[in-house]
Amino acid sequence: MAAAGKNVSKRASGELDRERAERASARKDAPNPVWFKPVMFGFMLLGLVWIVLFYITSGSLQLPIPALGQGNIFVGFGLVLVGFLMTPWWK
Repeated sequence: MAAAGKNVSKRASGELDRERAERASARKDAPNPVWFKPVMFGFMLLGLVWIVLFYITSGSLQLPIPALGQGNIFVGFGLVLVGFLMTPWWK
C-alpha cells in the first residue's frame, strides 16, 4: 500500500515538473505587456527631463526639488537607470 502511494506521488511530481516546464517556456516566449515599453521609455525620458530641468534652473529656482540640491542629479540618473535595467526584458 505504501509503495502504491509512493508511485502515485512520483508520477504526480513528474507531471507537475512537465507542466511547470511547459508554463515556463510559454512565459519565456510570451510578448511583453502593452504597458512595458511606455513605462521603460517613460523612466528614461523622465530622468533626462529631471536632469535637464535641474541644470537649466540651477541658477535661479533650483527645480525640480530645491531641498535636494545636487542630489537631483542622482534622482535623475536613478530614473534613467531603472529604464535601462528594464531593457533586457524587452521583447
